[in-house]
Amino acid sequence: MLDHFATLGYSATAVSLRGHGGSHGTDRLRWTSTKDYLDDIDGVVQSQPSEPVLIGHSMGGFLVQHYLEDHHLPGGALLASVPPSGVWPTSLRIARQYPKQFARSNATLSLYPLVETPELVRRHFFSDELSDVDVQRHHDRLGDESFRAFVDMLGLNLPKPSAVRTPMLVIGAERDAIISPAQVAKTAAAYGTTARMVPIAHDVMLDPNWRLVADVMHEWLLANER
Repeated sequence: MLDHFATLGYSATAVSLRGHGGSHGTDRLRWTSTKDYLDDIDGVVQSQPSEPVLIGHSMGGFLVQHYLEDHHLPGGALLASVPPSGVWPTSLRIARQYPKQFARSNATLSLYPLVETPELVRRHFFSDELSDVDVQRHHDRLGDESFRAFVDMLGLNLPKPSAVRTPMLVIGAERDAIISPAQVAKTAAAYGTTARMVPIAHDVMLDPNWRLVADVMHEWLLANER
């Protein structure tokens, strides 16, 4: 989506959180907190020539909610986001469906067992329309995630929607195996808006029909220009 929005005339910047991609902090990823990630986001926001609209997917949406508690920006967009109530329903659902992987994840303090095979990645993140070649390609690029941040999302450090004054767009994926449409609806209600649902799977940026989400975002951005 980054290149797509750049072609529409937006200055589009991606945040690389510590411990991800080529960023520093891989050796401490397990214990990286939500606050650490918010520091990363703030550094990028402060480097921009003007105040940005902040967009977050899944855990990124959880971070956007937290960031906007203390920072008023022109807009925030939550894509298939972790809800302000946290990930207990998601965790229980995964524990029932994949008990062995869930047990190993907790035993090793690592979330990677949940995505260790292309088959698991497809079930969690992607539509059936995505080719096996593309699923394998995305799986090859996957890494672990912070177990401390997972604990924050369970309940140790949840967002406070009442503290947010920024206009919010909430988009959900109808075929999402991670964040259910009911959870998305509750997130939207918490921010005084109505969820926009799109018929795709959890990883909305890489779904074959990602343009559906991009179009909703562009429409909202145009309507909220100031």
